[in-house]
Amino acid sequence: MSAVSGTAFIDFEDVWLAYNDELLAAGQFAVEAIDLQVTQGEFIAIVGPSGCGKSTFMKLATGLRMPSRGRIRIDGQPVTGPLKISGMAFQAPSLLPWRTTVDNVLLPLEIVEPYRSNFKGKRAEYEQRARALLQKVGLAGYEDKFPWQLSGGMQQRASICRALIHEPKMLLLDEPFGALDAFTREELWCILRDLWTEQRFNVILVTHDLRESVFLADTVYVMSRSPGRFVVKKQIEMPRPRELEITYTKEFTDVVAELRGHIGAIRKPAAEVAR
Repeated sequence: MSAVSGTAFIDFEDVWLAYNDELLAAGQFAVEAIDLQVTQGEFIAIVGPSGCGKSTFMKLATGLRMPSRGRIRIDGQPVTGPLKISGMAFQAPSLLPWRTTVDNVLLPLEIVEPYRSNFKGKRAEYEQRARALLQKVGLAGYEDKFPWQLSGGMQQRASICRALIHEPKMLLLDEPFGALDAFTREELWCILRDLWTEQRFNVILVTHDLRESVFLADTVYVMSRSPGRFVVKKQIEMPRPRELEITYTKEFTDVVAELRGHIGAIRKPAAEVAR
């Protein structure tokens, strides 16, 4: 779509997924005909009605699911299994309650190669990296606290640090701020914006929050009802870095209203559309 296939960092070519052989034989797909090319360092957001296949798309992008048809290449390589070059954060922070904040952040370095082999010898260096990252997201002073001593927003900050500690080339976020209050959510938008601006890793953000998608992303994709396919691609032309004040401008609200209109049309029953 936006990049030449040969130079795309993320490249989906006519990707279809049925969750098992029975559904495949019946022609029942969770997502269908996904064509997507994302350039190096691009921030994309995916929005759409509940159950449209957004999370299924994420599983394909991380290599947790293999397509029934089509081809996926990420960073120039065919996706054949779970990717080591990606980090993930979800709506629930899922921090281990018996580990301190800094030890939760270090967890990927204990299990992902090549860090795992060097973890004992380089622990002090890795811990310094984790503490610097926590400081960057406003958690200085909370590094040695346990999850139950942190607010929901603090836990989500730690979760994002854990997703980034192994310096992935791609960050996948599945409704990461959905459970937070509006003020905390906007604060975390700005933290994510700053981390991405500094490091320029690729981001795939799945969200129900249209304001969030327009504020953060370079490009917003709207998915249809199941079986999910991309039906709208919207380039967000507003200059960066974006400040929260932009969310109150007509330019911003017009884009949000346009996306809301697309999703509203998708959600209407077919009989209503045909009238």
